[in-house]
Amino acid sequence: MAVTEIKYGFRITHIDNIPYIDRVGFVLPDSPYASTTYRSIGDQSVIAKRRTIIDGIDLTQYIPFYFGPRSVMLYVIQHGYNGVEKHKPEDIVYCVIKIADLIAGNVECLFTDGHALSAFTRFYDSQALPAVNRYVSCQDVYECYWKSENDTDLKRRKEAELLIKTSLHRDYICGYVVYNEEAKQRLLDWGIDTARIIVSKSYYF
Repeated sequence: MAVTEIKYGFRITHIDNIPYIDRVGFVLPDSPYASTTYRSIGDQSVIAKRRTIIDGIDLTQYIPFYFGPRSVMLYVIQHGYNGVEKHKPEDIVYCVIKIADLIAGNVECLFTDGHALSAFTRFYDSQALPAVNRYVSCQDVYECYWKSENDTDLKRRKEAELLIKTSLHRDYICGYVVYNEEAKQRLLDWGIDTARIIVSKSYYF
């Protein structure tokens, strides 16, 4: 069944980070609660570019999520492109949060209609989050791929971001998506409820 409405935020991480994330949630790297053993899987060149101020917004003070699966970054990580360390899909986990929970909890956040570093992208504050589907296309963010001769802006729009200010408590994590049963078993061994784990190879490349 096709997804017709944006309801979730997705953040990918190395599976080794899950015990810490499930216990603490998400914090910035300079937080006193930050893990000293956290395994980063992102593109360090992109992370470096985000250390900038855009229209008065300091991106380093926000924890980024995507609105859909199969992100460009996931593709890069699975294939080891752009000098990024290659990781097997079973070592990558989606942490999933509900937009409705953020709204109900008055979580301080921003969101964009495309990649945050693009000059064409617009930013919206948390007051606009209930109307996110007016500003971000569900079809775009759930596209499996992003190359189109007829739509050269699709890649930017697919990378629309949900930006959580400073931290996000573990209670906002509604579940995890993993690649296979072996990855699920690792989460079960760490004490995570099976009802909070979904196995879906379609979320990977």
